[in-house]
Amino acid sequence: MTDPLWTERYAPSVGELPQDRLRETLARVREEPVNFILHGPGGAGKTAAVRALAAEVHEDVENDLTVINVADFFGRTKKQIRNDPRFAAFLTGRSRLSKRDMINHVLKESAAYAPVSGSFKTVLLDNAESIREDFQQALRRVMERYAQNTQFVITTRQPSKLIPPIESRCLSIPVRAPTAEEIADRLAWILEREPVAAEPAGLEYIATAAEGDLRRAILSAQTTANQAETITMETAFETLGDVGYDDTVREMFEAAEAGEFVTARKSLDTLLTGEGLDGPEVLRKLLATARECHEGDERALVALYERAGEIDLRLQEGVSARTQLARLLTTMPDG
Repeated sequence: MTDPLWTERYAPSVGELPQDRLRETLARVREEPVNFILHGPGGAGKTAAVRALAAEVHEDVENDLTVINVADFFGRTKKQIRNDPRFAAFLTGRSRLSKRDMINHVLKESAAYAPVSGSFKTVLLDNAESIREDFQQALRRVMERYAQNTQFVITTRQPSKLIPPIESRCLSIPVRAPTAEEIADRLAWILEREPVAAEPAGLEYIATAAEGDLRRAILSAQTTANQAETITMETAFETLGDVGYDDTVREMFEAAEAGEFVTARKSLDTLLTGEGLDGPEVLRKLLATARECHEGDERALVALYERAGEIDLRLQEGVSARTQLARLLTTMPDG
């Protein structure tokens, strides 16, 4: 797909968010740096809502909104963090810092800089379900120190993973998955502006297949529009198999089985960081791909499922998804 993504071109404003309670709550936190937690399922629009709010409260969004995906830290090595262009400027000459201190330093520096426009800036910790407790304690202290000029926003699928001192310092805002009807309405709104012809049945099919994931639905509609003149039930059905993450998961699986672990880890990073999937989602998709590729080879599947069970348990305990899944990938040639 070479065209700009519709998810970016048609990123919603606060007023266009489909949930009344979410719109009303965000409208109340426009004028001052109120810390808040957005929690809800993947694809519900948590990050989009934060970006929509930032676009309204910051004149210079590029400089006054700092987005830190937790997986960028907790799923990476110290060398990878230092070499990331987003963090390199903060860590130059600090090679002896521990990983924990590197993370704390980046967070403090991000919060300490004065806003370029307005009276405060926003620091977003995205996909925060894997934040370790020791880092949360450090985050609490940073939130207290820079409360006057920095708004901290946390998005997560699992708010129960956050420690009480963090929760007590933030307004809790639930974000439910959009309904199929809300998704279909948003798709129709986008298609009017492209413009692309669409039949209601085609939009309903895409909206239902997305299972509450608005980003996935918009990507599906764009892919269908690129391959067919009109979005109908038939054209949507023909293209939906190509939409989503199946190709990336298969590439990761095949690279791991071939012993090409660098390639496999790059695909893993795409799924966790680029696509925003959580560890259990990636694990489920990986096992589904394994069943397709090793149908009839029960011995290999049993061995893989045994290892996956151990990984799944660690993921539920909040251990780094990237570390655990990468570990699973390195064992797959033995399956």
